[in-house]
Amino acid sequence: MASASQRRPLRTRRTALVWTVAVGAVGLLVSLVIALRPEGEPDTVRTVAGTTTRPSASPTTRKPTPAPKPSTASPTPRRTPAGPASATAPPARPAPAATRSSAPRPASGSAPLAGRIKPGTAYTGVATHYDAADGDGACLYGPSPDLMVAAMNHTDYETSQACGAYIQVRAASGASVTVRITNECPLPCAPGQLDLSKEAFAKLAGLSAGRIPITWSLLSPGTSDTVSIRYKSGSSRHWCGIQALGHRNPLARLEVRTGGGWSRLTRTEYNYFLSPDGTGCGGSLRLTDIYGEQLTVDGLAIRPDAVQPTRVQFTRR
Repeated sequence: MASASQRRPLRTRRTALVWTVAVGAVGLLVSLVIALRPEGEPDTVRTVAGTTTRPSASPTTRKPTPAPKPSTASPTPRRTPAGPASATAPPARPAPAATRSSAPRPASGSAPLAGRIKPGTAYTGVATHYDAADGDGACLYGPSPDLMVAAMNHTDYETSQACGAYIQVRAASGASVTVRITNECPLPCAPGQLDLSKEAFAKLAGLSAGRIPITWSLLSPGTSDTVSIRYKSGSSRHWCGIQALGHRNPLARLEVRTGGGWSRLTRTEYNYFLSPDGTGCGGSLRLTDIYGEQLTVDGLAIRPDAVQPTRVQFTRR
């Protein structure tokens, strides 16, 4: 039988083992409780995550840059030019004519579409002379056997509106001659000045006079001829230039028929009316003289450089 001194250490060892097991069990239970807490993470993790939302005191941390304040200034409005469009602009179709139906014939003598040269008005100036050769000139009518022609001064030429006008010229001596304008007298020809062919000047004075005072006025002569039409060389359905010849009265407008009515073509210094995009080329034409009388021409083909007669003529005034 063992002595009491021998049994006491064994009891002590058993007691220590029991406490060790108990502490281990408690530790395991605590671990399970922590693991099974809501949100599934330990308090230490959530605490660290919570502290990350606070600004760090570290000197390397940059303060957030404040967002720029929106500007309170009003934007500068764009101005729309009130003037006419720039010349550099892509070229637009000619503007439609103001009157699309035949206007009533104005009273004899009135010329609402006349420019600088008006009927019933006597103009004063000087006459000079030049060698007209075959009678052609800036109006591009071509050669003519009739050399009773003249060049109108640049101002009264008025972008070729004077072309084809019949002018009666009188000298101080009382002599007179009727000429047709086929050319332009460039500057320094003064307003009122006419540069006559030598043949026409000789009807008024000797060529040696060189320069004489004159008066002149617009005529609407009698003629049995009708108006003719010519398409410029190079004309097609994509671009064309159109000229009227043999009109009794000065021509104010030339229009072409379009789907929307009539479209007015732009007149050039060389006496052609242009359709730069082919509008109306080969279609019906409408001619208007300075008195407002309108003539319609149908059925003309595009035949460049060919003079095509019509059956119409303006009324004598």
